[in-house]
Amino acid sequence: MTRANPRRTALDILLRVERDHAFAEQLLDRELSQGTLAGPDRGLLTELVYGVLRRQGSLDFLVDAFAASRSGKLERAVLVILRLGLYQLFFLDRIPASAAVNESVNLAKALAPRAAGFVNAVLRRADREREALPWPDRERDPAAYIAARHSHPRWLVERWIEQLDVAGAEELAAAMAEPAPLTIRVNSLKTTREAFREELAASGVAAEPTTWAPHGLRILSRVVVPALPGFAEGRFTVQDESSQLAAFFLAPRPGERVLDACAAPGGKATYLAQLMENRGEVSACDISAKKLRLVTEAATRLGIGIIRTVAGDAAKPGGVPDGPPFDRILLDAPCSGLGVIRRNPEGKWWKTPEDVARLVETQRTILGALAPRLRSGGVLLYSTCSTMVAENENVVDDFLSRHEDFVLENLNAISPGFAGLFTPRGLFRSWPHRHGMDGFFAARLRKL
Repeated sequence: MTRANPRRTALDILLRVERDHAFAEQLLDRELSQGTLAGPDRGLLTELVYGVLRRQGSLDFLVDAFAASRSGKLERAVLVILRLGLYQLFFLDRIPASAAVNESVNLAKALAPRAAGFVNAVLRRADREREALPWPDRERDPAAYIAARHSHPRWLVERWIEQLDVAGAEELAAAMAEPAPLTIRVNSLKTTREAFREELAASGVAAEPTTWAPHGLRILSRVVVPALPGFAEGRFTVQDESSQLAAFFLAPRPGERVLDACAAPGGKATYLAQLMENRGEVSACDISAKKLRLVTEAATRLGIGIIRTVAGDAAKPGGVPDGPPFDRILLDAPCSGLGVIRRNPEGKWWKTPEDVARLVETQRTILGALAPRLRSGGVLLYSTCSTMVAENENVVDDFLSRHEDFVLENLNAISPGFAGLFTPRGLFRSWPHRHGMDGFFAARLRKL
């Protein structure tokens, strides 16, 4: 088996993700940029890596159902080989069962020869008995059923049930197990949404306007983003609709002094500058000087000149730029990322409730540190890409209880045309199964 085999390459990447907590996107980009795979093999590699990560919980459930040994006790390489084989058997229609089994056995012969017969037996049994899968009973234990059927950690499913009830949690879990849409933000400093949509259509790329975000387009064709027309010229950038709206609801004005406190990689900072018509000042702060280079690169490509980057820890005194108080502050806080697990599916297997609790303390600290840097009458928008109440409503309520000089603004009154996205209290909450965008939260706070 050659190294250029897409299944072997997928196995190598998945082992790195499993062993090192490496991010699949970076490993895939590196592999595809080397050009060792061509044509359909490139697509198969991406499908296998992301598909196995999205469906890992379901695949491990199947291992437990069809193997004599529990998934947790198997050698790592053998478990990942079984996941790859089962994913092809149960989730890919175009691959014959014989090919899925035989290729998996070949992987085992190359990496774990003693387990080749075991892999063969498990996969052939799974194929024979596929019509009698022993899923957990949905009525007796809905969390176990949803976790196994739609491949999410049980503790996360339990939180979703608390928020949405069983039916809503299952709809969300199903949506979170599917690939995320590709959404771009058109750069209104250089073109209009309709003009750019026509430009895409002329190149054979289908796109439709986003439902809510005024500058967004959802790409319907399979594309390579840097190869799209207008990319090099800065006529668009990739940004999910929910992320666009978080910056949009801050509503910065031309000429204002604005802080993006956790700015990398720059999607929201560049949108703030775009909404300000490239007039005023956007201070893009981030704890990582390396990641701030991404902000600078994005601003340069988009033709934005009002962003200045500053490396600093927003949780500490002096961690954001000195000077007069800011007119507006965006805090897209460090969070669990549990609202974007369609895009980074490996993350859901790494996170624990204890991680969420630790992040909450960081979020509270940063909010408290930023409060003095906002002028009276100014607006602070707190946002996360998390579905967790602990990271969202609870953090906001804790902040308000400690800062009597701040009030929560009701977005229903400020932006009535977007009411379908807001809670009764006027908090922004987007859900993949309801709104077709990432899971996001935002609260608009005004200083008295």
